[in-house]
Amino acid sequence: MKAIALIYWKPLLAVTLWGASFIATKYALSELNPLTVILLRLFLGIVLLSTLAVYARKDFSISIKNHRGILLLALIAVFHLWIQVTGLQFTTASNTGWIIGFTPVFMALLAVFVFKEKITIIKTVGILIAFFGLLLLMSKGDLSSIDLISNKGDFLVLASALTWSVYSMVNKKVSVSYSPLMTILYLFIMMAVVLLPFTVNAKNFDLVLNLSGVGWVSILFLGIFCSGVAYVLWAQALQEMESSKVGAFLYFEPFVTVFAAWLLLKEEITLLIILSGVIITFGVLLVNIESHLKFYLKNFRK
Repeated sequence: MKAIALIYWKPLLAVTLWGASFIATKYALSELNPLTVILLRLFLGIVLLSTLAVYARKDFSISIKNHRGILLLALIAVFHLWIQVTGLQFTTASNTGWIIGFTPVFMALLAVFVFKEKITIIKTVGILIAFFGLLLLMSKGDLSSIDLISNKGDFLVLASALTWSVYSMVNKKVSVSYSPLMTILYLFIMMAVVLLPFTVNAKNFDLVLNLSGVGWVSILFLGIFCSGVAYVLWAQALQEMESSKVGAFLYFEPFVTVFAAWLLLKEEITLLIILSGVIITFGVLLVNIESHLKFYLKNFRK
């Protein structure tokens, strides 16, 4: 039992930190605009990862070939974070957590078009169930109430789930020879460079200087723990465990977000919200169940 706990604590802690990140972002957005929140988060992540890289005596040499791929990923990641954080301004953290959980459905659909993967009956049923749960969540039980204006926050977060799927697809295509730590570090640096021209100005500088204690705690949590510690733990888990087993921990993230939103933001968590989220999670589980079964059958035979 102790050995299992030692193996699983890294991905579990990473997912817990990511689940709580939406709550910290909501606090930060009450004082800063989305791009400034993202840039500060990246800056703190860069400081932590650079410190770890120096401590581990990592090679800081740069390959132009590798950086072309990282630049492409950085552009997608910046757009992804921008629409996600902007969406958080107009919707709840709990809704955001469940909608982000819809990401594997987009990944399955993109795989059909990009990698020409076949879509099975089980996957199709899973997609339909997850989509129904999503509509139920966004409409609060009244499907006729969904529109781009009243649900703009939900739609932006949903779009960010799509962009993350695109990022994941591109990441599979891009060949990078850096270690996981250095890849993340260079990615964050490239993202920060992309954001700087749109973020550094007198108004934002003044907002940062006048951040409250809660604002600073939120930014520090996002930068050090969510962008730094969580990414390192996740990368280490992927090196120590099979990717299918590590990926299964992502199912816990929305539940962490919903609980933290209720506890810290005092968001009302209704039975309908929980039911919608469980339906989405069940649908997503069906979408991925065949790959999980193949993984466990393969390892069981060994």
